[in-house]
Amino acid sequence: MNHLHTSKNYQEELENLRTSILKMGGKVESQLRQAVLAYSENNAQLAEQVMTVEREVNQDHLEIDHACSEIIALRQPAASDLRMLLGCIRAISDLERIGDEASKIAKMAIKQGDQRAKLPRVHTIFQSADIATGMLRRALDAFAREDTSEMPSVFAADIELDNQYQASMRQLITFMMEDPRTISAALDDLWVAKAIERAGDHAENIAETAIYVFEGEDVRYTHNSSTEQ
Repeated sequence: MNHLHTSKNYQEELENLRTSILKMGGKVESQLRQAVLAYSENNAQLAEQVMTVEREVNQDHLEIDHACSEIIALRQPAASDLRMLLGCIRAISDLERIGDEASKIAKMAIKQGDQRAKLPRVHTIFQSADIATGMLRRALDAFAREDTSEMPSVFAADIELDNQYQASMRQLITFMMEDPRTISAALDDLWVAKAIERAGDHAENIAETAIYVFEGEDVRYTHNSSTEQ
């Protein structure tokens, strides 16, 4: 999108679209952070706020998707512009899914009541949340700057996030085996850890989409092998 179009209105439509996506992304990043905070602090009021934001995110998804479809239908974009529009549709879908995961965590914060206090704090869960939000921030920065140089670090972080999830799962299983009274709370923690891991997967998808948009390369099924080498 760094080239100018002969139609000023068309250029404005594309810029407004990118601005809308970045605003939606910022909202989702904050939503995920707040959901994990609500869960860690047993803050039902904050969790309710997260769920309110989820409704806003869903509306953003619908509006941006409609705007993309309208531009494609009316402007008949070619080459890089079409790739950008298709990429935006993919990206907002992943953003909406991250919002869904944040909402699940918020619902768990409301559900848990006081039982969370019965279980030792699993620090890997909250470390995972930092990794996932960092992945999302870097992926969104790629759209803001039209620069995908940081995307390999997003892919590497996803591997780290998967490892953190496995570590959390092992620790929680140990708690449940040692003290059956922790089973309910441990299962809640495991659910939250999985939601964070899924959010990271969607952030990784957005990073892949950024490469598709700005480099014209589809790396959805190829980047893992190169990252692990």
